[in-house]
Amino acid sequence: MFYREAGQFKTSYQSDQAVFPIFQDRIFVALWLLAAFVAVPLLANEYMFRAIFIPVIIMSLAAIGLNLLVGYCGQVSLGTGAFMAVGAYAAYNFMIRADLNPLICFLLGGLCATGVGVVFGIPSLRIKGFYLAVATLALQFFTDWSFSRIDWFTNYTPSGSIAVQPVEVWGFVFDSPLRKYLLCLTVLVIFTVIAKNIVRGRIGRSWMATRDMDVAAEIIGIRPVYAKLSAFAVSSFFIGVAGALWAYVHLGSWEPLAFDINVSFSVLFMVIIGGLGSIVGGMLGAAFITLLPLFLNQLPLWLGFNMSTAMVSHLEFMIFGALIIFFLAVEPLGLARLWQLAKEKLRLWPFPH
Repeated sequence: MFYREAGQFKTSYQSDQAVFPIFQDRIFVALWLLAAFVAVPLLANEYMFRAIFIPVIIMSLAAIGLNLLVGYCGQVSLGTGAFMAVGAYAAYNFMIRADLNPLICFLLGGLCATGVGVVFGIPSLRIKGFYLAVATLALQFFTDWSFSRIDWFTNYTPSGSIAVQPVEVWGFVFDSPLRKYLLCLTVLVIFTVIAKNIVRGRIGRSWMATRDMDVAAEIIGIRPVYAKLSAFAVSSFFIGVAGALWAYVHLGSWEPLAFDINVSFSVLFMVIIGGLGSIVGGMLGAAFITLLPLFLNQLPLWLGFNMSTAMVSHLEFMIFGALIIFFLAVEPLGLARLWQLAKEKLRLWPFPH
């Protein structure tokens, strides 16, 4: 009975178009933010920050960016790892060559990823589906080769790997897991608000119209050229910033293989399992994909089985594949749809319909 909306009247256009029109939803989101910014820093330990919270937050940002392209605009991409690599290496070069504020370097890294995304998004104007996925896959291999062969990107380091100092902003050093967590969480909240407002506005509606039927969208006045390229641009910006955070905040030192094709597939799995066309789905998918390997690694010990690391790794791939088939066949909208159904049941309970 606590999730009733009876008596909540909308007396203005602003209240009718609010992101969370139901009062209970606003309370729920406020409690989640309070828990994230207050309870987690007080209760979590260093291992939880490094292995769970920071990777989940950064990958949530990357999954939201990819979902803007795949879920909202319908353009399949397998180049997420490439865009993350562009953001990471661009932020590194801006920092060592221009000596800028790290946050500005992260944004500039996202802008560089935006430029690359627009260039490689041009094929989406003529091709779609599987062929577009292959075109973005070519970007993945091209960036892997470029960052491993062109020494300028790595500042001519002999090993080809990069090691960076902790992020320092206006004299404040983010050197502890707690500070890194708060930095990543703040960035995620800001970008989530931006993404939510974009998909609710004119640009987001043009993306969804192009996704559903580009010919019909063009008939009603939407230009698919601008819709597709803007989706690639915004998506690449989000993913580029996520790549810079992943390199500087989570890894600290990396090489080109840190952003290989496996990263692209992982983020795509997050979007599929979390839910296409949903902001919260990217977060749910990132949490699920990040926590599942940790759970599988500990499961044999909990059950008393002696299982090798290779066997656990194979089981992980098998479970990932089974889950993707399950969600595509049974619930294509993923975990976000299950969450939405649960909310609808709460709004009707205890009545049957």
